[in-house]
Amino acid sequence: MLAALGFATIAVILLLTMTQRASVLVALILLPVLAALIGGFAGDLGELILGGLSKVAPTGIMIAFAVLYFSLMVDAGLFDPLVRGLLRVARGDPLRITVATAVLTLCVALDGDGASTFLITVSALLPVYKRLGMNPLVLSGVVCLGAGVMNMIPWGGPTVRAMAALKLDSSEVFNPVLPAMGFGIVWVLVASYLLGRRERNRLGALSPRGPAADVRGDEWDDREPAASTTVTTAAAAESSGRATTTTADGHERQPLRSPADGPGTVRIPPLPRTWLSIFNLLLTVALVVCLIQEVLPLPVLFVLGFAIAVLVNHPTWEQQQALLDKHAKSVVLVTTMIFAAGVLTGILSGTKMLDEMAEALVSVVPDSFGSHLPVAVAVTSMPLSLLFTPDAYYFGVLPVLAETANGFGTDPAEVARAAVLGQMTTGFPLSPLTASTFILVGMSGVSLGEHQRFIFRWAFATTLVMTAGALVTGAFSL
Repeated sequence: MLAALGFATIAVILLLTMTQRASVLVALILLPVLAALIGGFAGDLGELILGGLSKVAPTGIMIAFAVLYFSLMVDAGLFDPLVRGLLRVARGDPLRITVATAVLTLCVALDGDGASTFLITVSALLPVYKRLGMNPLVLSGVVCLGAGVMNMIPWGGPTVRAMAALKLDSSEVFNPVLPAMGFGIVWVLVASYLLGRRERNRLGALSPRGPAADVRGDEWDDREPAASTTVTTAAAAESSGRATTTTADGHERQPLRSPADGPGTVRIPPLPRTWLSIFNLLLTVALVVCLIQEVLPLPVLFVLGFAIAVLVNHPTWEQQQALLDKHAKSVVLVTTMIFAAGVLTGILSGTKMLDEMAEALVSVVPDSFGSHLPVAVAVTSMPLSLLFTPDAYYFGVLPVLAETANGFGTDPAEVARAAVLGQMTTGFPLSPLTASTFILVGMSGVSLGEHQRFIFRWAFATTLVMTAGALVTGAFSL
């Protein structure tokens, strides 16, 4: 009963969101609540939801301040050199931009944290995609592919869980699938080439443009072109008590700082742009290093990082309020999705629906299929990311599958290797059960359903390519 209810709940959520019959926020909250009521858990509903929310609260806090931090850095022009460099190398060619997206994602994802990978790559590359008029689904899709493969690294969540669940070490789980991971990386580059070529055909090869030329404000985050001249707007200074500058095409720049208000007040210009850019770069590098080294919990690092950054870049109260007003929508969209996902996982876990789903899944495996279990696990691992949280799969489903395989003379380590080829690796950036998915789609400005429809077959193909690579290299047998 509970297993059927759990499968039905997730199936309806996926159906409604992928067909855009309901918003993801509404589906993630109301459908699990309805399932809990049907299952007879009305009396425990508050405790179940609160338990789920408390688990995702640190992630929600981290994302809120991370979005603010990277939005501030984008406004400040931290990523402008990267954008200009990519545009210069790409020469206005969407294909080159798409392949560069894959390469950058593969490098950034080495830290093993999907959330930080999405925050950094999307913040850096979204202005480029807007500048060239490229489809943001290409951005979210290629980042999804690159981050999915790299999530197999030993310090990533899925591989760690597989090793812990079966009491294995990295040499038994990760090392044998390293060649298969190489196959996956090659496929990601091939897929990004194919997606880029399709995007090039859609847009046509664009002629190279200078980074400061012909940029509309809504396409370039309302920042001024680097080469434009600036003039002081006297009317704005008189009305607001602060001097402001505007670009030649009328876009407003950062107001000048003032220690006091009123006529005749001496105006203090902002920090020189070069020194401010250097400070922002050093702060961001320090933040990323601290994230990788886990000097402090991730939410704490982003809270402190944003506080320091906003104090230096926007020292007055008015500027800070303007920044918060500008990016409030992005923060709300992403964080509400994360807390909604907490409602779903809290109910599914607290009611033991996930446990029942795991047992039901294992029970349908026929005995005659036991010797081929690693291949079956590998092929189904990616789609099952849409049904099971990583903990539910690796600590609930995987041990039973490994024990079943062991009964047929198959090494349990082979089942673990097969699982990490897709379960919450290539599948995690598409799953509604992981909070980082909503960071990716939220910051890219696409809906979850659009993202899933666009990239699912490419992500599934990644798992199939790595499965073939694992068979060829002997990571597990057919």
